[in-house]
Amino acid sequence: MSHPPQPGQNPYGQQPGYGQQPPQQPGYGYPQQPPQQQGYGYPQQGAQQAGYGYPQQGAGHPGGMPYGGVPNAYAGWGSRVVARIVDGLIISVVPVILMVMGMEVEGETVTMGPMYYLGFLLVFAGWFFLAYLVGTTGQTPGRKMVNIQVVKESTGQPMGVGMAIVRILLDIVNALPCYVGYLWPLWDAKKQTLADKIVGSIVIRKD
Repeated sequence: MSHPPQPGQNPYGQQPGYGQQPPQQPGYGYPQQPPQQQGYGYPQQGAQQAGYGYPQQGAGHPGGMPYGGVPNAYAGWGSRVVARIVDGLIISVVPVILMVMGMEVEGETVTMGPMYYLGFLLVFAGWFFLAYLVGTTGQTPGRKMVNIQVVKESTGQPMGVGMAIVRILLDIVNALPCYVGYLWPLWDAKKQTLADKIVGSIVIRKD
């Protein structure tokens, strides 16, 4: 006698064909959902990764967040002038006193004594010391007082001692003609002097 086929069995006793699977029944209490396929061109849900060519947040150029995370807050011309005056007084008061003491006046003849040349050398030593501070920390005593900092525009980091010395020597460019280079930050978008533009430095407010 033949028995009626049981539910779920092939009446001819054949197994599912190659590549075919028996239908799956949903578990108890869980509704079956159609499978979701993600084809090409469809955005994937969940974590998104930034592809090549897309700007990352927090990076950019002076207009948003410049390179190296420098905030778009260029130092004003007035604060830069105050910082220079303070630094100039710090490095020049003692040397000037020595230079005056080293000058000997006899009638119409002025003789420079050893104290004068010592003071002259101290002025140069002071300027190079300021260059060292700018190159390593971006700040001098005067700049610390007004909360500004000199950094390299491309990195947002101190520019190094060598470039800081070059920047100070390029003050001659700022002075000629008629100190126009020093006044350049008054109308420049990045508030740079001509020396800043040559060496690629910017002066920013430091919180």
